[in-house]
Amino acid sequence: MFRNFKRALIGKPLKTLDEGSQHLSKGKALALLSSDALSSVAYGTEQITTALIMAGSLALWLQLPIAILVLVLLGAITLSYRQIINAYPSGGGAYVVTTTNWGQMPGLVAGGSLLVDYMLTVAVSVTAGTSAITSAVPAWRPYAIPVAIVIVLVLMAINLRGVRESASFLTIPVYSFIIMISVMIMYGLYNILTGQVEYHATAAVGTGFQGMTLLLFMKAFSSGSSSLTGVEAISNAVPNFKEPKPKNAAGTLVIMALILGAFFAGITFLSYWYGIKPNEHTTVLAQIGMMTFGHGVFFYLLQLATALILAVAANTGFSAFPQLAFNLAKDKFMPHIYMDKGDRLGYSNGILSLAIGSIILILIFHGSTEALIPLYAVGVFVPFTLSQSGMIIHWFRTRDGIWLGKAFINLVGALISAVLVVTLFLLHFPSVWPYLIIMPILLRMFLMINKHYRLIAKQLKVISQEPIKRHRYDGSTVIILVSNLTRVTAEAVDYSQSIGDKVIAMHVSFDSNPEREHRLGVEFKREFPDVRYVDIHSSYRSITEPALRFVDEISKGAKERNHSLTILIPQFVPRYPWQQALHNQNSLRLRTALASRDVTVATYYFHLKQ
Repeated sequence: MFRNFKRALIGKPLKTLDEGSQHLSKGKALALLSSDALSSVAYGTEQITTALIMAGSLALWLQLPIAILVLVLLGAITLSYRQIINAYPSGGGAYVVTTTNWGQMPGLVAGGSLLVDYMLTVAVSVTAGTSAITSAVPAWRPYAIPVAIVIVLVLMAINLRGVRESASFLTIPVYSFIIMISVMIMYGLYNILTGQVEYHATAAVGTGFQGMTLLLFMKAFSSGSSSLTGVEAISNAVPNFKEPKPKNAAGTLVIMALILGAFFAGITFLSYWYGIKPNEHTTVLAQIGMMTFGHGVFFYLLQLATALILAVAANTGFSAFPQLAFNLAKDKFMPHIYMDKGDRLGYSNGILSLAIGSIILILIFHGSTEALIPLYAVGVFVPFTLSQSGMIIHWFRTRDGIWLGKAFINLVGALISAVLVVTLFLLHFPSVWPYLIIMPILLRMFLMINKHYRLIAKQLKVISQEPIKRHRYDGSTVIILVSNLTRVTAEAVDYSQSIGDKVIAMHVSFDSNPEREHRLGVEFKREFPDVRYVDIHSSYRSITEPALRFVDEISKGAKERNHSLTILIPQFVPRYPWQQALHNQNSLRLRTALASRDVTVATYYFHLKQ
């Protein structure tokens, strides 16, 4: 039943040789990997104006110089990540660059920041999309969190179906948003140029006002820089592109950056010209749409496109998180299960982990987009700072091409990103302090995992200069666990006698029915007179502890006789998988407990036919 459900959910398995068919063209990659970055223009300008309005409406003209600074940072980041794609085409982005140039610990900080950030990407995007949906359908507002969780699960299922299918699904919402924002900006500028819309700005550029401080400017700038989140996703997903991978990835990055820059500049300019003020009931983008289109069909199409891209923007995280987890697992800082590809040739464990983490964040922050954005921005700009400064080291080491010019671009991006990180901690500390708790925990986890893998490798490594120690056993002892006398027990005893020189049947009895326990011992000895039968009494209804004590005792004797020791656990297998839940799991608990002992544990399976 589960297998049929799985096939219906994610489709039939793909052959390993089909992997090339899953790689993305620029068009599909743009839809798959840019939804997060492009969707941020829906709230980027609003974040700036919300910060500025605290000083009064006269301060709103500052959104123009702030937007220019954001665009400068966008240019520096785009050029930097384009260089990263070409220099480090294996994917991994900031993690690989930082590890290579700064070392292990800074690299883990970058990687850990991005892992958390991709979970925040999903949480922020889905909660923002849910807000747009509940604004359109107020009756759903009390169910905002369940709606957000359902959206995460739907996106998870789509991504489990494979890269190409998720890209195809995203094509409609992403390109619909691109078309609607393009139409809105061009029509708005046309109306301004033709004099159909008068100048409504709250203040001319350069107007002085009370409360104009560097602190206010930096707060607005750090808030507006949330528009740049998601730019790094393409550098993490280079392996998903068609050949030539670096060229196609770099081209897609430039296209995305040009669209993002044009949209952010256009929306900010229209916001200034129209004199838009942020309010709790209508978003800045919606107000611009009303001023441009009125309340006609185009306005509602804009709202629909915005809601759709905000809801699916989370997919950038689903694309980039599994690839980053793969790189960390390859370097032995995350469990190796993140290197395994699923039936549809995607890193399924990464997709599932991201969905679970995002749902937990949505529940913790009660679906509040505003509470998540500052922490979200820190998770982006810390890796930005580390990767761009790492690229400076890269250019000084390789001195490739116009390396001084490239290093200068990275320096500009690194400095602005570093200033933003400091600003976010100073001005948004109540929202970003969890980062200071999460990162040490993540780093500790990474190092513990790495230490575990290194110790295992050291113990299992075969050194050619040293002879491998071999152990020649003189015989074999088998302990068979007996719960009652059945066909399963009889066949398991026969098998034990075929592999063991000495067979011991062990039964754990309770106080509840002593007569039954005595009868079982008599019947067993009559059926198998040449097998030693041991009845161990337990007053606390536990099978595991008495079994372990007995195994430990027999293990000492087996070592003295130079015998191998095997614990055989008989287990019947129901015909249908769902029937497993109808039976106790003693065998599973025993196997788990015996794994701590230096013995061989085997299972004798008896398959039921009905």
